[in-house]
Amino acid sequence: MSTRPDYFAKGEKARLIPVAADSNKEVRATSVFLAAMMAVPPFAERMFDTIGQKIGKRAEVSCFTEVGFKQATEGRNLRPDGFVAVSSGRGRQWTALIEAKIGNAEIDVEQAKHYAALAKDHGIDAVITISNQFAALPTHSPVNIGKVLARNVSVFHWSWMFIVTEAMLLIGDDAFNTPEQKFILSELVRFLSHESVGVRRFDRMNKEWKDVVLAVNARSALVKTSPDVLNTVAAWHQESRDVTLLMTRKVRRRVRQKLTRSHANDPLARLTADAEKLARDHILEFSLEIPDAADLLEVQADIVRRCLIVSMTLEAPDTKRASSRVNWLVKQLAKSEPADILIEAQMPGRTPPVRATLAQLRGEPAFIEEAFAAGTPVGFKVMMVRDIAGRFSGNKTFIEELERLVPEFYENVGQHLQPFRPKPPQLKPEQNESAAEASPDASKGMQDVALAANDAAAEALDVVVGGMAEEPQAEADGVVSATMDDVSTPGEPRPI
Repeated sequence: MSTRPDYFAKGEKARLIPVAADSNKEVRATSVFLAAMMAVPPFAERMFDTIGQKIGKRAEVSCFTEVGFKQATEGRNLRPDGFVAVSSGRGRQWTALIEAKIGNAEIDVEQAKHYAALAKDHGIDAVITISNQFAALPTHSPVNIGKVLARNVSVFHWSWMFIVTEAMLLIGDDAFNTPEQKFILSELVRFLSHESVGVRRFDRMNKEWKDVVLAVNARSALVKTSPDVLNTVAAWHQESRDVTLLMTRKVRRRVRQKLTRSHANDPLARLTADAEKLARDHILEFSLEIPDAADLLEVQADIVRRCLIVSMTLEAPDTKRASSRVNWLVKQLAKSEPADILIEAQMPGRTPPVRATLAQLRGEPAFIEEAFAAGTPVGFKVMMVRDIAGRFSGNKTFIEELERLVPEFYENVGQHLQPFRPKPPQLKPEQNESAAEASPDASKGMQDVALAANDAAAEALDVVVGGMAEEPQAEADGVVSATMDDVSTPGEPRPI
């Protein structure tokens, strides 16, 4: 769809260098982003893939900004920030409205509902919202348009930092058709990364965060359905997504949040479950899947202890002694700074876990023998525990400490850990191999005997077959044919 749709009253092609006023940051950012998708097909493929839309190499992507419709919806003259059409040939087309916010502005629920109704009336497939708000997955949305509209129109969400991260990953892959495509995408990243544009990472918890921390410290009960708890969990979900993108940019590989299938499909179910956990256990947590890492990277905020915990877990090797299992782990952490690193050895059965610092396990063999006298560890949880005291309750300082600790743990610990891999099975010596090695001549003699026996057996079989052909009644007269098992003396076939 290179031309403007018939139902548009107005709409301009997205431009890499928009002429919108400097004060209209949303239109400028939206125009540059959409124009980059048109100019760099691999980037468009990657972005649409995140919302489940596979587009082929020959697909045509057309983007417009500040579109207006000839027919109003619900008596309103709505003007979305953008419009995207993907034409895949043979008349197949997928379309979406774009609603973007910049800076501290958030997606308005009522506005999103109106755009969804507008999309439904014109046969448009989806509404894509873009803002500095974070969602666990692009298929999740920070707004709920209701089940009725959602049956006809899909709602997706990209944060601006998510767009920057995807562009950086693609630049790292260097999967471009022309050098110009890489240049354009690099300029998009530079543009969106400039502070004047208004793209921001999640940098502070919700305004109720301090009250929640104080309530827990005062041993007051939290109500799982209260706005304080729900807003805190929602902010934590945004921060978990921001940390995911942060780690993606640092390792230059796609890091994903580990979610259960039910939570991945239903953001509300995830919000409800985590709110219940916060009210009951006073803990917030999430997990990250880092490509080729030894295990999930677990992140936890313990409100009671006012500390942050980042950890990874490994199964212990199958060696017999406890000290060998411990040393196997300690050797992997040879380059790690021992400060703040705590090892929790998981013991079999009901035996309580053994906790020790990395410094203790490195320099005290006697400590290892004494600590594991009750049993042999079956697994190890390697942790960095950071007590941040008063900074824990600060809306901004809490985020700063968390985003400092997670990369620090992975650099100091996580990237060095490897799961145990048993040695491959070894060839076992034959029972008589030692004797053969002791007498090479005897070994050669046995080989000669074996060859002679095989020759004799073959000759005997030839005789049997030939006799059967000449005297077909022999077997009926009671003559039993010889087999290879009847050969008693090597080299001398038994006569028939």
